[in-house]
Amino acid sequence: MMVPESLRDLDWELPHTFLGLDESASDFGAAGVVILPVPYESTTSYGGGTSAGPRAILESSRYIELYDQELGSEPWELGIATLPQLQLTGAGAGAAMGELRSAYDRVLAAGPDKFVIALGGEHSISGPLIQSWVDRLGGERLTVLQFDAHTDLRPKYEGTRHSHASVMHQVHESVDIVAVGIRSLTSDEARLAEGRDNIRVFYADDIHTGEEWLDEVVGALGDNVYITFDVDCFDPSLVPSTGTPEPGGLSWYPVLRLLRRVFEVSTVRAVDVVELAPVPGLHAPDFLVAKLIYKMIGYRFR
Repeated sequence: MMVPESLRDLDWELPHTFLGLDESASDFGAAGVVILPVPYESTTSYGGGTSAGPRAILESSRYIELYDQELGSEPWELGIATLPQLQLTGAGAGAAMGELRSAYDRVLAAGPDKFVIALGGEHSISGPLIQSWVDRLGGERLTVLQFDAHTDLRPKYEGTRHSHASVMHQVHESVDIVAVGIRSLTSDEARLAEGRDNIRVFYADDIHTGEEWLDEVVGALGDNVYITFDVDCFDPSLVPSTGTPEPGGLSWYPVLRLLRRVFEVSTVRAVDVVELAPVPGLHAPDFLVAKLIYKMIGYRFR
């Protein structure tokens, strides 16, 4: 609710918006950024809990310092609007993804110049969002920069092509894919990736040393980029709170160095961050993901 003017000087808690921004700083009309929470979870196959991810990200973000020391700025000043959580139907994954596509299109239409960041939820939500941008760009090619432990290139998994394990297969014929941090896939997925000119995989064990891989990743991108960030890209020592915490993942600063360069050389159209499955009492992963999102906002608008 809107607090009456006569009561606004009292010590209320921070609003439950991204960064705890007040009404003026989180007004949709004036904001440059829109946060879209999508707590959808239906096809997780090992550890669950991704439906609680968006709320955990928003809660932890309220304790982030607003000044970004690396950039020497306060990115929140451009305005960050936080939409309510989007509730999707329980009538099957296909129907839910159809609802998500419709809702996302309406969000983009309502704020055509805004930078939209979707918070999952499981990775299946990325498919409709990516396809929306493919259609929106018309004939311009879209590169999907996929941070992930898994390629997610199975045609279907556990009976549905709308699985989190199939999300990149859904879009692989429509986009270029640059996947970073991969360390777990099937032999069929490996053959598919190796046989397609539009799929480039950077395996985690090949990019743990040196800086050359950063140049290679950036060089593989097109002008228009969509970032899908599965938090299991990070090593489990940083983010154990995810469905399948594969060992050998990436660390904080190399990821930031890559992201900063990506935002410098390409137009990043939109972002989603998925697969955080919060563990009660373990706050560090939630805070890391919230900080990651704030860093990307800073890089986008610096």
